[in-house]
Amino acid sequence: MAPNSLASLAQSDGTYVSPPTSPSMIARLFPSVYFYSLFVYNVVKYGMMAKAGKYGDLEWYESSLTILRVLEKAGANIQITGLNVFKEITGPCVIVANHMSTLETIILPGIVQPFKDVTFVVKRAIVEYPVFKHMMLTRDPIVVDRVNPREDLMRVLNEGAAQLSRGRSIVVFPQTTRTVTFDPAHFNTIGIKLAREAAVPIVPVAVRTDAWGIGKFIKEFGKVNVSLPVRFAFGQPVMVEGRGTAAHKAVIRYISSHLHTWGCHVVSTPSTEPTAAATASS
Repeated sequence: MAPNSLASLAQSDGTYVSPPTSPSMIARLFPSVYFYSLFVYNVVKYGMMAKAGKYGDLEWYESSLTILRVLEKAGANIQITGLNVFKEITGPCVIVANHMSTLETIILPGIVQPFKDVTFVVKRAIVEYPVFKHMMLTRDPIVVDRVNPREDLMRVLNEGAAQLSRGRSIVVFPQTTRTVTFDPAHFNTIGIKLAREAAVPIVPVAVRTDAWGIGKFIKEFGKVNVSLPVRFAFGQPVMVEGRGTAAHKAVIRYISSHLHTWGCHVVSTPSTEPTAAATASS
């Protein structure tokens, strides 16, 4: 495990909390300018390394962690719970998370990679972004077009199962698009189907990342509001049995209960109302 990884700095219960920081005057007055200037600098830096064939597992982890650190230096408070779950899983897994902003796509590798080699299911636009595409393509992501749902599903199942069989874990965002509202009706079962196909566990992840806002004109460049907390909560692994209905409901309940606790908007249904036990565990 990398000596400066979040896991190495976490508490014994697998919780990481940002250390106290004193943001610079520029960061305090112009957090978005401060963050995006360093974000773009690092994307260009690591993107050129990737284009030159010098971007491997370590650089994937380092580039992600660097952005997390920049956000902390801008004044954001980041809390991650449940890191110990990865010590309990001997093989690869499917990581299923709600999708609130660009933030989770960027920094999940910095959290997970020290435990599990990891890649993503991504929309094609992600691997067409200037410069950033070089970084993402080195990770052999599973690319979907979002034109033909059945073709996308077969690609995820076939390519995903092959990657999982080689020991690489996969992050799936079943909502397909970034939104601050969690609506279980728009949380599809693609992660459940992939885990069932490959016979691997699912790790549910609840994220609150609206500190990195969704842009009005360019979705990736919204307002950075460091007064909003950043939260990642990794849950216990879930094995898929039968058609996966129970596993899907368990993932939705886990994510919904944490988002409720964090004050996020969740579209309530009878199966997503947080139980007392779920809320207490947050």
